Amino acid sequence: MSERPAFDDLEALARLLDARFRIPFTSVRFGLDGLMGLVPVVGDAATLLPALYIIGRAASGGARKRVIVLMLLNSGIDALFGAIPLVGDLFDLMNRSNERNIRMLQRELARRNPSAADPNWKSP
Repeated sequence: MSERPAFDDLEALARLLDARFRIPFTSVRFGLDGLMGLVPVVGDAATLLPALYIIGRAASGGARKRVIVLMLLNSGIDALFGAIPLVGDLFDLMNRSNERNIRMLQRELARRNPSAADPNWKSP
């Protein structure tokens, strides 16, 4: 039995946070992280919670400590720079820490159990 189905919801959550919407007539994508980041302090803190949920699930799923630390670093940088007025809003459009964390989790699962890795699991 593959480990992948247990993490399907995390991929959807990362996409919602980082790339769910598209600016019309452009290829620029953004998610709730970018939208919520427009609300000073509160918005960035609110989007850190689902990011921590993703990391917590990765940890409880058996990801190595090194991977968890890197995921925390990604999310911490996102929260730190995202909190800077105006510059942080642009940073949120370009930085997709949740999708990056999902890719790290995918690589970790493939490393742990290559036969369980789903080649059809698209990277967000």
